[in-house]
Amino acid sequence: MRILLAEDDRTIAKGINFILQQSRMVVDTAETGAEALELAKLYDYDAIIMDVMLPDGEGYEVVRRIRAARNNAPILMLSAQTRAQAKIKGLQAGADDYMAKPFDQDELVARLHAIIRRSKGFSHSRLEVNGVVMDLAAREVLVNSQPVPLTSKEYAILELLVLRRGAVLSKENFLDHLYGGIDEPDAKIIDVFICKLRKKLASSGVDNLIGTVWGRGYIVRDTTGAAPRLPAALAAHNLAEARVA
Repeated sequence: MRILLAEDDRTIAKGINFILQQSRMVVDTAETGAEALELAKLYDYDAIIMDVMLPDGEGYEVVRRIRAARNNAPILMLSAQTRAQAKIKGLQAGADDYMAKPFDQDELVARLHAIIRRSKGFSHSRLEVNGVVMDLAAREVLVNSQPVPLTSKEYAILELLVLRRGAVLSKENFLDHLYGGIDEPDAKIIDVFICKLRKKLASSGVDNLIGTVWGRGYIVRDTTGAAPRLPAALAAHNLAEARVA
């Protein structure tokens, strides 16, 4: 998962970065609202953490502008303010959740997982697609109740595909979420990860979970659950043009 953190207090930002990185999330940090807006335009974030007080204005306004730009990434607001009115203001601005500082680090991670999975159409931390169960809390993959041993990168790739089921993801999408622009390897490494991931799933009895859309990337199609919540244009585009191997 790739997270955008808008926080000007470097000590707090460093602490949150450490917490999220321990949960194997890639974090980009913005110290101003303007920087957060620019990063939100450039990258497809799984979630955004927005501090209420930023040097160039309130986080509420940044959230409004993110939503005005039709960016639907789930947003968690952080603030030292505990008054109900502050929480209401954040939710009305377009945030999905609100936490008061100081906060429990496990609760922060749990709330992030919750708003991310809800934004993708999942109501439970155990995500099931075509017989494969991903437990976001335990960070494990199960087939027929048996764990599938995956490396951290293999897990991150499958997590990205499952959360965005029905959408074609390019190698660049994977690199952005796995490395966040830092020391990125050659894009061909994604093919290697996908190949190993497919073999491990196949050895557990799951074939053809991950499809190849030639010239574009990879996809997981959910044939057992509810239809994925994709923008209509993207869904139509995928159905019209994708050739899945």
